[in-house]
Amino acid sequence: MTINLISDTVTKPTPGMLDAMFSAEVGDDVFKADPSVNALEEKVAAYFGMEAALYFPSGTMTNQAAIKLHTQPGEQLICDKYAHVYNYEGGGVSFNSGVSCKLIDGHRGMMTAEQVAAAINPPDFYHSPLSSLVCIENTANKGGGACWDFKELEAIKAVCNQHQLAYHLDGARLWNALVAKEESPKQYGALFDSISVCLSKGLGCPVGSVLVGDKEYIHNAIRVRKVLGGGMRQAGYLAAAAIFALDHHIDRLKEDHKKAKEIGEVLNSLAFIKKVEPIETNIIIFEIDETKGSSEDFVKTLEQKDIHIIGMGQGKLRIVTHLDYTDQMHDVFLSTLRQL
Repeated sequence: MTINLISDTVTKPTPGMLDAMFSAEVGDDVFKADPSVNALEEKVAAYFGMEAALYFPSGTMTNQAAIKLHTQPGEQLICDKYAHVYNYEGGGVSFNSGVSCKLIDGHRGMMTAEQVAAAINPPDFYHSPLSSLVCIENTANKGGGACWDFKELEAIKAVCNQHQLAYHLDGARLWNALVAKEESPKQYGALFDSISVCLSKGLGCPVGSVLVGDKEYIHNAIRVRKVLGGGMRQAGYLAAAAIFALDHHIDRLKEDHKKAKEIGEVLNSLAFIKKVEPIETNIIIFEIDETKGSSEDFVKTLEQKDIHIIGMGQGKLRIVTHLDYTDQMHDVFLSTLRQL
């Protein structure tokens, strides 16, 4: 039995999802003539209470398009030092938009309104880049699937309004935060100028992300998507999977969160584990006590048992629970950990 816990991106379509894909009505989405894609976009926009949405091949592309639309070359965005847009998008901020990042030393990938305010460059000081955008990541991947305090997000919005900054949410795993915190998607739709949500992580779709905003913003996003090479043709087969997932796979995220917390409890009981970050959703980030063994040896030991996890650098290891991580796999994994 292979147990793959390197990411929630490793899932395969469920039988119900495959049925939806095979029966999808499709057209040419570049001409906005794919009824399944159009239905998905309308569904996601309504879910967040926002005006419009646009389907993209990946979350990196949705974030990069959002940044491109909110900024001009030479400007600067503000984000936490753990942010996905800075660490895991291939330097796209600078490559695609000619924009730099002001990094905030936050807590587990989350910064405060006070820190954001302090990071804004004086707009009349021409020696520094013009601050124009604040990017938030919820849940914070590198922070261990951490969920933001919504009141802090509101406080940051007030700072953005005061300084005329755009406000973008990288909500790749926002679904997890909504379930864990029992929050409403419309809360987020009312707060942010743009939101990116990923369909191929917790929801288990094979491909795709969606960018949400007002009508003018999304109209302009179509051109940026084309420039980035994101125009797809009969994408409705993929969109049908996403519609199915939105209808059937959100509530079940509680199962992933429960299993993650149970894994964390076992890790905390092991003498060679130095630290386990607080677990709120489906991501466990932990460290090995290097006086008792190495991270590399721990990963290799699990690999020999056909259990796969991933290193995050700086001695941090990551486990991610997901749709295809079954109860049987969970029992085997917990038993294996206890015997190490």
